[in-house]
Amino acid sequence: MLDATTRFFEDLDRRGYEPLLAKSSGTLRFDLNDGPQTTHWLLRIDRGNMRVSREDLEADTVVGTSPAVFDDLATGREQGLAALLRGDMTVSGDARLMVQVERIFPGSPHAHGPRRRFPKGAR
Repeated sequence: MLDATTRFFEDLDRRGYEPLLAKSSGTLRFDLNDGPQTTHWLLRIDRGNMRVSREDLEADTVVGTSPAVFDDLATGREQGLAALLRGDMTVSGDARLMVQVERIFPGSPHAHGPRRRFPKGAR
């Protein structure tokens, strides 16, 4: 059985192109640290075209976290900015690329869509 992280990255690789990243280019390496063992996922983006590998290569942006936190990100149970502010995730290099990529992570499984800013008829 595949974990949420593996499914997430395999889905990105299979998808190939993501319109939300059409204006983005760069490389992100996700370092998932579990004690002395680190698992690497490298995401290459070229104007929305994505390729994923398990290589430990230089990247424009490096994101570090635990496998458990990334599983939560990959399933929408956690948000990247919240994990970063709590210190559960680190970002080095071009942080703008991580902000752009965060848009392709799933939303909360408990979300019910956008909320109205004003009650109906109040404007």
